[in-house]
Amino acid sequence: MAAKKALSSLSRRERQIMEVLYREGRATASEVLERLPDPPGYSAVRALLRILEDKGQVRHAADGNRYVYEPRLSRDRAGRPALAGVLETFFDGSAEKAVAALLDLSRHELTDADLDRLSDLIEQARLEGR
Repeated sequence: MAAKKALSSLSRRERQIMEVLYREGRATASEVLERLPDPPGYSAVRALLRILEDKGQVRHAADGNRYVYEPRLSRDRAGRPALAGVLETFFDGSAEKAVAALLDLSRHELTDADLDRLSDLIEQARLEGR
């Protein structure tokens, strides 16, 4: 089996297909096609799903005479390498800089409950780091 590659190594269209599969959980090629922006042809979607399967991103199961595709990894697990790449590329590998940028971007959207949860995560990281 081909080695699993990070989501960041996928083409734009492959990422769009993965977004559909993460959102839906599982889908046929026809269902993926229906949910893509500016969709290519059906054959192109099937070819891209095969490529994603070769890259280790999706798997399929037969359901009658059609294949149903689903992501091999949870969105969280698959996104970690992509996030690590963003962290390294844009924030000099600094989680502090990345969190500060995220807080700045979303400061008007965060509720007190969101901020409390973030505070709890920071405290947990402190305790686990000791």
